[in-house]
Amino acid sequence: MTETYYAGVYWPGRPEPLEAYARRAEALFQRLASTDPSLATWYEQARSRESALNSRVSTDALSLQQLFTKTKYQIGEGELSFAAWNGSPDDSSVVNFSCGSPVPDAVDLCVWTPAARGLISEHRASQVLKAMVLAWDPQWGVVISDEHRDAVSESGDAGTFIGWMTYFSRDRGPVPPLPGPVRVEFVENQGTLVILTPERFTLARSDHVALAEEVRAQLQRAGLLEPVGAAS
Repeated sequence: MTETYYAGVYWPGRPEPLEAYARRAEALFQRLASTDPSLATWYEQARSRESALNSRVSTDALSLQQLFTKTKYQIGEGELSFAAWNGSPDDSSVVNFSCGSPVPDAVDLCVWTPAARGLISEHRASQVLKAMVLAWDPQWGVVISDEHRDAVSESGDAGTFIGWMTYFSRDRGPVPPLPGPVRVEFVENQGTLVILTPERFTLARSDHVALAEEVRAQLQRAGLLEPVGAAS
């Protein structure tokens, strides 16, 4: 089985001015660029590769604010939905974010999807997740394969399951002591990142699956696995 991974961060709907989204996006793109050279250049998505490569994104806040005024990125009053592609033929990645929902119980998000055939590393995945956390100040985040998510979550509701890596904002509560080889890191003063294994987590390894279930149970008892918004 080939597992396909993604990193995502999620928070309760948070309407902000367009300039605030532009500043957050600028911070995200700057941090991604410092993480990996392949994440330093971005393009608007288009119907063809050629068209996309003619639509390079300037990632400074002022340019992004102007870009976000395009009708195609406006999905409602004050709501924004944007996606960018890194243009790499060998290591294709997409970043998308949807934010500003005024609807009660709605969830805003930012997701990074690397190349389906890529072998995602612990360092790269954790650095991308941290970049998204520091830019968007989410309540919860995860690095996980689609297959792992489907195996452990019937609803797929953000905040209710754990992945290879799981982020909890400090407002969500403290992370309890966890067994080795689990690593726990603070993400500046915003929250805590739990990394299950130093190697890439996979459902093909029974020891990975058993460890994930043990950690999930402990985090569940600590009250950390609630839907995004419930801990606000």
